[in-house]
Amino acid sequence: MLNHAEAMDRVTTMQAQLQAKGVDGALFIFPIDVFYFSGTRQNSTLWIPATGEPVLMVRKSLSRARAESVLSDIRPFPSSKEFPALFDEQVQKIGFTFDVAPVQQLNYYTKLLPGREFVDISSVNREVRSIKSDYELEQLRHSGASLCSVFKQVPQFLKAGMRELDLAAEFEHRLRVAGNEGYVRMRAFNQELFMGLAVSADAASYGFFDGAVTGRGLSNASPHGASTHVIGCDTPVFLDYTGVFNGYITDMTRIFVVGMLDPQLQEAFDLSLEIQAHLQNSLKPGAICEELFQQAVEIAEKGGLGAYFMGMPGEQARFVGHGVGLELDEFPVLAQGFKVPLQAGQTIAIEPKFVFPDKGVIGIENTFAVTSNGGEKITDIDDQIVFI
Repeated sequence: MLNHAEAMDRVTTMQAQLQAKGVDGALFIFPIDVFYFSGTRQNSTLWIPATGEPVLMVRKSLSRARAESVLSDIRPFPSSKEFPALFDEQVQKIGFTFDVAPVQQLNYYTKLLPGREFVDISSVNREVRSIKSDYELEQLRHSGASLCSVFKQVPQFLKAGMRELDLAAEFEHRLRVAGNEGYVRMRAFNQELFMGLAVSADAASYGFFDGAVTGRGLSNASPHGASTHVIGCDTPVFLDYTGVFNGYITDMTRIFVVGMLDPQLQEAFDLSLEIQAHLQNSLKPGAICEELFQQAVEIAEKGGLGAYFMGMPGEQARFVGHGVGLELDEFPVLAQGFKVPLQAGQTIAIEPKFVFPDKGVIGIENTFAVTSNGGEKITDIDDQIVFI
């Protein structure tokens, strides 16, 4: 549970950013943003003034919000007539998260507060949230350890002849029993994910999801994840799953094979480990995200497999790592165009993967924390392929 000191550290960090940008306060309506600052995920709006105490205005459930949140001022959401009275005349410029707020919601609040200027603080909010406190790092370590505990069980139930769907169901059952909350929150528009994916052979190779691997899914309406494809021998079985515990998400991938593995796929896997090792060593404050991505691409190309790196040829993802925390797609991103330095305390899922249209997908993924000594591995079990 979020304590008062942790919550106030988050609030004061945001307030410092608002003051630096000349913004008089911020209205947060996106549930996970409200949770981050208040410690409760109820239907509510959070006002953080540039100076002073935050106000949490709750539609439902007020009683649960008061029981869970450590904020001092928690009140019912006011009527339309009462709402403007919360904002004095000095409040003219209001921060709003345009990246996730529907236009309808922006219009609603601009009508409640006529004459005020609403400005986008999406990047500010994501940058603040990207740096994890000691409390958050402990939450992520717990999430990673719990997720790893289920990955260790896979050899007990993976068999040739079972469907991808059967493998996914068994893995997800065990993950759920371990306490996984299942909510894989994503900030990006038009992205969806159900816990993770279990795919094999060429079924791993294509789909809408903004990542290297997607799977076929079960229908055109759900074209992502496990399908009814039957798992065979001598083919890579790719398990890419998230652990979500107390809201905090870790992300990892491991490869399993019933039988033997194609030599080209083994070569690609060894190359993915080389890329991961290079990036882990480079996850230090000051390293430029775009440069790390370019270095990963160069290693893949030098190894002769650049055409297969991070997706189907012609449909490759333009990143090799993404921030994780309360959402799966947080800052920073090791991606083309992301020309910002890493900071200590950021947490990143590194996922060098190779996709071969006729053979399947191979690769690795682990969650790391940025430290002065390089990446701290949070999903800390053996990376090697498990042969069954």
